[in-house]
Amino acid sequence: MSEWQNLGERTVYENRWVTVNMADVQLPGGRHLDHTVIRLRPVAVATVVNDDNEALLLWRHRFITGAWGWELPSGGTGEGEDPAVAAAREFEEETGWRPGPMRHLMSLDPQAGISTSRHHVYWAESAELVGHPEDDFESARREWVPLKRVPELVARGEIRSANAVAALLMLRYLRLG
Repeated sequence: MSEWQNLGERTVYENRWVTVNMADVQLPGGRHLDHTVIRLRPVAVATVVNDDNEALLLWRHRFITGAWGWELPSGGTGEGEDPAVAAAREFEEETGWRPGPMRHLMSLDPQAGISTSRHHVYWAESAELVGHPEDDFESARREWVPLKRVPELVARGEIRSANAVAALLMLRYLRLG
């Protein structure tokens, strides 16, 4: 099968966070269709796994889906900002903990069929509590959650975010085998 061809895009909405375009796409065989393309800045994601194999997570509500769940601290990267630096910044702002050296875990495209949102996930093996989270509105609480519980929490729908599911399952595999 040959590739879909993007013959051009027009912007239908834009702000500092997102650009929504309509693409003129030619499918193999010559058929055309309009396809929505959401263009976003890269996202930096972070967690810390302590010596007890617990990851620091955020319990938060997402009004868009109407659901509560465990997530990893994350946010958009600034123009030209190193994703590892952005991940450490977001982690500290959202948890009140300053992570140790950040290690790249993975990069993923959670909605490759519609969005350019590339998520860069980092983790550290240590953190220092530096105070109350600057962005405490981001979550109802912050807790150290055992990695061994991750499959159960995913199965119960308590970890729903694609980047958190992928990262926490990978960390569980790396740390617990």
